[in-house]
Amino acid sequence: MPFTKTIPILRILDEAKAKEFYIDFLGFHLDWGNRATGALFMQVSLDECVLHLSEHSGDASLGAAVKLHTDKIEEYVQQLVAKEYPPGVAEQDPGVAEQPWGSLDMVLVDPFGNRLIFTNASAPVPRGSSNYSQ
Repeated sequence: MPFTKTIPILRILDEAKAKEFYIDFLGFHLDWGNRATGALFMQVSLDECVLHLSEHSGDASLGAAVKLHTDKIEEYVQQLVAKEYPPGVAEQDPGVAEQPWGSLDMVLVDPFGNRLIFTNASAPVPRGSSNYSQ
């Protein structure tokens, strides 16, 4: 039984702030949104990266962390640096940092405390780590 892709659900509190950060700043596209129960649930995507953003309190907790893989992290960082940052993002540094295991990572925090870790490594193994098996 092969698995395909994972779609993380991130908690949001404000539709306008979420769209400003994910769509206007990060460049994601709004695929769809639904307010059937009053609270917003929407899907955004950037190429093959898909995120669900939810105002529903039972879907996720604020302050989550998610890794988003791209082979073109340096190019993406350049695009973000060239943009005017929305309020709350200006104090963040959208630059890359080389990690001990060899990947380049950029960490940004959305307006709701969720950490987005953009990386060029899909599943890095820290140097000196051993493979775990039971």
